[in-house]
Amino acid sequence: MSLAFLKFTKLTMKAEAENNRRLTCEVETTLKVIGGRWKVLIIRELMTGVKRFGELQRALPGVTQKMLTQQLREMEEDGIIHREVYPQIPPKVEYSLTPLGETLQPILYAMHEWAVQRLALKNHHQY
Repeated sequence: MSLAFLKFTKLTMKAEAENNRRLTCEVETTLKVIGGRWKVLIIRELMTGVKRFGELQRALPGVTQKMLTQQLREMEEDGIIHREVYPQIPPKVEYSLTPLGETLQPILYAMHEWAVQRLALKNHHQY
């Protein structure tokens, strides 16, 4: 092998490693936003429309009030849900997906399809 080829190969491998690091970084960013036990399920519920806190809690058996509140706050901070507070007594609060949150729908659909295919393969012992 020539020295030029070895240098080219080394540079190509370095560029590929850098691209993989960047991809991993973006994937990790996405996982930080939608990761956790409840966030994807909250997004799923909000994909059908605006929900109040109690509706979300009933739709997510097992989630505590504290955990749901924490997850909703994190998602609001990340800009994927909107929290609308109505000035009335008793207080009324509604949650909805922001335009940014709506962009997660194709990602969740792709995750769903992947899981369906994986389960099909698992049932046929082909993985």
